[in-house]
Amino acid sequence: MDWLIAPFEVAFVQRALWGGLLVSCVCALAGTWVVVRGMAFLGDAMAHGMLPGVAVAALLGGNLLVGAAVSCAAMAFGVSVLGRSKRFATDTAIGLLFVGMLAAGVIIVSRSQSFAVDLTGFLFGDVLAVRSRDLWYLVAALAVAVVVAVLGHRAFLALSFDPRKAHTLGLRPKLAHAALIGLVTLAIVASFHVVGTLLVFGLLIAPPAAAMYWSDRIPVIMAVAALIGGLSTVGGLVISWHAGTAAGATIAAVAVGAFFLSAIVSALRERFGRVGAASVAALAAVPLVGCGTAEEPAVVEETPHGFVAGAEEMTEAQTRLVVVDAGTGAVRVVDLLTEEVTPVDVALEGAAVQPSPAGSRTGGSPALRLADDGRFAYLSSGDRIHIVDSGAWTVDHGDHRHYYSAPIRSVGAATVPGGASTSNESGVVAAYGDSALATVVLESGATVAFDRVALGEGVVPEPRRIDGIAVPYGERLVVADGTGRVEVRDRDGAPGQVQPETCPAAQGQAVTRRGVVFGCADGALVVAQREGEFVTEKIPYPTPTADRATAFTHRPGSTTLTALAGRDAVWSVDIRTKTWTHTPLADAVAANTAGEGSALLALTRDGVLHGIDPVSGTQTAQVDLLTGPVEGRPVIQVDPNRAYLNDSRARTVHEIAYNDNLRTAREFPLDIEPSLLVEAGL
Repeated sequence: MDWLIAPFEVAFVQRALWGGLLVSCVCALAGTWVVVRGMAFLGDAMAHGMLPGVAVAALLGGNLLVGAAVSCAAMAFGVSVLGRSKRFATDTAIGLLFVGMLAAGVIIVSRSQSFAVDLTGFLFGDVLAVRSRDLWYLVAALAVAVVVAVLGHRAFLALSFDPRKAHTLGLRPKLAHAALIGLVTLAIVASFHVVGTLLVFGLLIAPPAAAMYWSDRIPVIMAVAALIGGLSTVGGLVISWHAGTAAGATIAAVAVGAFFLSAIVSALRERFGRVGAASVAALAAVPLVGCGTAEEPAVVEETPHGFVAGAEEMTEAQTRLVVVDAGTGAVRVVDLLTEEVTPVDVALEGAAVQPSPAGSRTGGSPALRLADDGRFAYLSSGDRIHIVDSGAWTVDHGDHRHYYSAPIRSVGAATVPGGASTSNESGVVAAYGDSALATVVLESGATVAFDRVALGEGVVPEPRRIDGIAVPYGERLVVADGTGRVEVRDRDGAPGQVQPETCPAAQGQAVTRRGVVFGCADGALVVAQREGEFVTEKIPYPTPTADRATAFTHRPGSTTLTALAGRDAVWSVDIRTKTWTHTPLADAVAANTAGEGSALLALTRDGVLHGIDPVSGTQTAQVDLLTGPVEGRPVIQVDPNRAYLNDSRARTVHEIAYNDNLRTAREFPLDIEPSLLVEAGL
C-alpha cells in the first residue's frame, strides 16, 4: 500500500488533503441545495462573476478572498434585483450578469501584462499550494456554513418544494432565498483557491448529485456528499501524485466520475436488484485484491526523492529578501509570500560599520558587503564572512524542480584564509552554490570555498582559498585567475583542463543556463559543458571600450545579463545571440533585466526607475520611485515575476511589476535602512 501512503508523507500534500476535505464539507452543505433547487446555472454564473473582484484585488495588492466575496455578493444582488422583473425569466438575468461580469473581469485582466499566472490559478486552482492560513479560512467557512445550514434547514426545505407554503408558515422565503444564495457564495469563494472557478462545480454539484442516488433525506444526502467529496480528494491527490496531473482538476474529475459510477450502480440496482448491483461492485473491487497478500514482503526504507533533512518541501519557490543596514549591521529576512519580517542576530564582532555618504554613486566604501548563493547570504565585515541561512532554496533537476523551506538562522562566521591587503579587498561581491559546494568571490579577485552541506547542518567549516574567480558548474570548478587563464578543475581544486580561450583582467561573473560567463577586458567569455566536454567561446565588445562590464546582474538562470557601462550607459549581453547592446542612460546607478524579451530596468541617481526596450534602446516606461537622490548602494533584484529595489532613505523595499508599466505591486516598510539587498530561494 506504499503507493497510497507515499503522497501524504509530504507536508504540502497533507495540507492539500485537509483543504480538500474541508472544501468537500462546505460544498456538500451548499451543493445539496443547489442540486435540489436546480440552481446550477446560478452557481456557475456566481463563480465566474468573481473574476472582476479577484482581478481588482490582485492589481491593488489586496486579499483575493475579499475581492472574490465582494464581486460574488454584487453578482448575487444583481440577480436578485433583475430576477424580480416580469418581462423575462430569471435565467435570462443570470445569463446577462454572467456575461457582463466575466467580460469586465477579462477587460481588467487584459490591462495587466503580469496577471497571466494569477489568472491561471484563479481558473484552475492550485490545491497543492494551500497554506496553513488557508486551512483556517476554510475552517471558519465550514463553521459559518454549518450554522446557516442548521438554522435555515426548515426554510430551505419549504422553499425548495413549496414557496407559497413556506410563506404561509411564516418562514420568510425571500430571506431564506437570500440566505441560501449567501451559503452558495460562501462555498464558491472558499473553494475557488483549491480547484478554481472552472472546476469548483466538480465538488459543488457532483458529490451531492451522486449522493441523491443513495438517499432521499437531505441530512443524509449532505453526509454522503461530504464522504464522496472526501474520497474524491484522496483519490484525486493519489492519481495526481503518480500520474503527474493537475491536482485540482484530478479531484474534480474523480468527483464527476463518482457521480457516473453512482448513476450506473443505481440503474443496475433498479434493473437487477440489490444482489446484482452488489455483484457488479464486487467485480469492480477484484483488481484491489492484489493489494493484500498472505505474507507481506520486507519493507525497505528508501529516502524519498528530493528529501532534505530538516527542511520542508513546498509547491512553489519560497522567495525571501535578505536585507542589511550598512550603518548598524542589522539583518532582516523578508518572506515574500507571507510578508513576515524576521530579524537575524549576526554578531559582527566589533567590525567597523559605517553608513554610505548621501548621494554617493557606489555608496562610498562601507565595511559591509552582501552576496547570496540562492540560499545562504554572505555578509563580509573586515576579513570575516558571516553566513545567514535564508531558509529558502530551489533544487533544479532540469526537467523538474524542488522547493524547500527551513528555519531562518545565523549559521556563523569564518575568517578569510590568507587575508587581503585591505579589508575592502576581503569584501564579498558574489556567491554561487550547488548541492555540495559554495564559492564566495571577493573584491580582491580571490575566492573562498565552503562545504555547503555543512552549512546546511548549521556548521561553518574551515574554508579554503582559491586564487582567481571560481564558480561551481557541471560537477567541476571553473576558475579564471589573474593571468587570464581559464581552467576547469576538480572540486578538490586539483589542476584540470586549461581552456584555449583566455580572459584578460577577469572581473565580473555569472551562471546562466548556457554556461558560466566571465567579464573580460575584451568582452565576455562563456564556458559551457556540451556532451560531457567543456568548451569556451568569446563574445567580444562591438568596439574596444574603456567602460567595460565589471559586475553582471541578471535573473537567476537567464541568458541575458546587464552591467553598468561607466556613468552614462548600460550594457546588456545576450548569451544566446552572442551580442552586446550599449544603451545610453545618464547617471545610471543600478540595472537588471528578467531577459527573454523583458524590459531593461535601470535606476538613475535622481531616483527614477526606467524601463527600456533591450533591442531598440527606447524607453517604454519610467516612474519616480525613490524619495530624493539615491543613497547607499541601490540594488535591483529580479525574479520571474517581480523586481525588488531598496530605498534606504524611506526604509522601504519596493516590489515592481516590471511587465506592467513598472507598477509598484507592494512595499515592504522596515525598521532598518535596507542598504544591502539580495533575494534568496530561487
